Amino acid sequence: MTTAQRFFIEISYDGTNYHGWQLQPNAVGVQEVLNKALSTVLREDIETLGCGRTDTGVHAKQFFVHFDARESMVDGRWSMEKKNSLVRSINALLPHDIAVKGIKPVEANAHVRFDATLRSYEYHIHFNKDPFKHNYSWLLRDEPDIGLMNEAAQIIMEYTDFSCFSKSNTQTKTNTCKISKAQWVKTDDGIVFHISADRFLRNMVRAIVGTLLQIGRREIEPWEVRTIIQSKNRSKAGTSVPACGLYLTEVLY
Repeated sequence: MTTAQRFFIEISYDGTNYHGWQLQPNAVGVQEVLNKALSTVLREDIETLGCGRTDTGVHAKQFFVHFDARESMVDGRWSMEKKNSLVRSINALLPHDIAVKGIKPVEANAHVRFDATLRSYEYHIHFNKDPFKHNYSWLLRDEPDIGLMNEAAQIIMEYTDFSCFSKSNTQTKTNTCKISKAQWVKTDDGIVFHISADRFLRNMVRAIVGTLLQIGRREIEPWEVRTIIQSKNRSKAGTSVPACGLYLTEVLY
């Protein structure tokens, strides 16, 4: 029997039509669609594991998956000489909103989730109605004060326990994260929030953006984010913003 080889796949996807990455009992997730395509091409049952999980409607410009397959790197369909044709074969079976960008063999103990050292997200907001931004950016009527939001974002980086921004009743053992970047940037037609950390809690980025927008609308002062974080209480933070503007943009190993 051929020893299984572990592979990393880099993918990207438009999350509009999916109930997140994860397999769902009564809804379609990206993982289910990818598993089916891989199983068809490799002619064996393939179960993938993702570098994280995204919620319904969230997009991923870069997302990594690993799986094991009984394929030889020397003379099987996974030989490096045939890698490009394999990518094309898998993409041919995937819908237009999921794309495989690359495949590589890795050590048997390599893990897309636990080996990741940095993850980055962006949240996009625009202020003028644009049909081409629907489902890909959040439309706001009034522009918030980006200076105040960046002041509060720098305060957030001083902390590591983000229980106040985490979805309730998760199975996470710790709510500790190390944020290395948190910044709002103006674009030609809106603003984008950039945030990077070693890990993120469920719903964390959308809750942070919602809280910072309260500050940008002058509903609360920048210093009040300290009180919110120290409370460790989700109800003290702002409402989560819609999923459409959120993108996982980078995963580093």
